[in-house]
Amino acid sequence: MSGHIPSILSIGAAVQDVFLSHSDEFKPVTDKTLHEQVMQLEMGGKADVNTINFSTGGGATNAAVTFARQGLHAHFMGTIGHDPAGQAVLDDLDNEGVDTRFVSYSKTLNTGYSVLLLAPNGERTILTYRGASTHYDMKQFNLDEVEAEWLYVSSMAGSMDALSHIFHQANDKGMKIFFNPGKGELKQPDKLKGLLADVTILSVNKEEAMQIVEGSDSEELARHLLNYVSVVVVSDGPNGVVATDGKTIVRAGMYQDVKVIDRTGAGDAFGSGFLSQWVQAKSLKEAIVFASANSTSVVTKIGAKTGILHSNTKLHDMPLNEKVF
Repeated sequence: MSGHIPSILSIGAAVQDVFLSHSDEFKPVTDKTLHEQVMQLEMGGKADVNTINFSTGGGATNAAVTFARQGLHAHFMGTIGHDPAGQAVLDDLDNEGVDTRFVSYSKTLNTGYSVLLLAPNGERTILTYRGASTHYDMKQFNLDEVEAEWLYVSSMAGSMDALSHIFHQANDKGMKIFFNPGKGELKQPDKLKGLLADVTILSVNKEEAMQIVEGSDSEELARHLLNYVSVVVVSDGPNGVVATDGKTIVRAGMYQDVKVIDRTGAGDAFGSGFLSQWVQAKSLKEAIVFASANSTSVVTKIGAKTGILHSNTKLHDMPLNEKVF
């Protein structure tokens, strides 16, 4: 990459992930009373597990690795504990070239920790201790010393006060904001809409979009969301994605049909993949293609970071069409 290198600050969770897989006990079964697949483990029983993988996760750290691997200046701001899990998070980020000087430490809580039980179809059941990763203290999110052009936020566990504090600081510093709200934020739609005035890019899935605005299909939802932000990305699983910047609308299908090993981090890879290209002045189509490729690569590996694409990865075409808004 020549010329100016964009800088992105990712704020949010950092956790240690432990993946348990290749167990006969983890096969999904259909619960007719729930009309969905579930994982059933016998109470008091003991399940043998044949494979264990350690990695780190958390939406903000996953995104930071995408930015770093794309040759951008990547910074991470979040809270960890003084423990081995926190050190694992720092080691991973340091090895990827992510700036970790804005990391803070909790005096009372351990680093977030997740145990993921992987089913053969790539779905997983997650046991999570959120710990320091989501017990936010606004004093830990001071942007005074941050020099970045973009802010990437995936979720702050529904802490609207913390989000408002962060967004206002970013706005005062002239930072643009990419926002991928989580369940905690979506449960507060009125407050969420109030925050969107500071957001440049909003990335949500179809079901999430329907919690914010009216609409029955992805394109209609994307059009309505443009009343709040400049760029909208609405994903719909295997049905693809719709994105618009108010000038054109891009509709894309699946990048590639692959065997799914682990879905952890797929959404983070998509959102951060999109932003990593957008900040480099790539087109809406180019950003969607890379986002889709990044997400597709991630689900073929265990862990949220292993499959994240590096710069200069050769991409192939995908089903995609663009029309004037």
